[in-house]
Amino acid sequence: MRQEREKRILRAAEYIVEHRATVRETAKRFGVSKSTIHKDVTERIARLDGALAREVEAVLRQNKAERHLRGGEATRAKYRRGK
Repeated sequence: MRQEREKRILRAAEYIVEHRATVRETAKRFGVSKSTIHKDVTERIARLDGALAREVEAVLRQNKAERHLRGGEATRAKYRRGK
C-alpha cells in the first residue's frame, strides 16, 4: 500500500509541474480528494523528492496568486450562460 501511495504522490507532483495544474484539477485527474492531493504535494512529497517539492511549491504559489483571476473568469462564464 505504501508504494502505491508514494507512486501517486510522485505522479501527482509531476502532473502539477508539467501541466501547471491546480490542486483541484489534479484531484479530479487522479480520482482522490483535494485534501489528499494538497497533503501529498505540500507535506509528503518533501520526504520523497526535495527538488520536485520545490518545483510544486512554486507552481502552487503561482496558482494562489492567480486564483482571483480564475474565479472572476468562472463567474463571468456563469453569467454568460444565464445561470
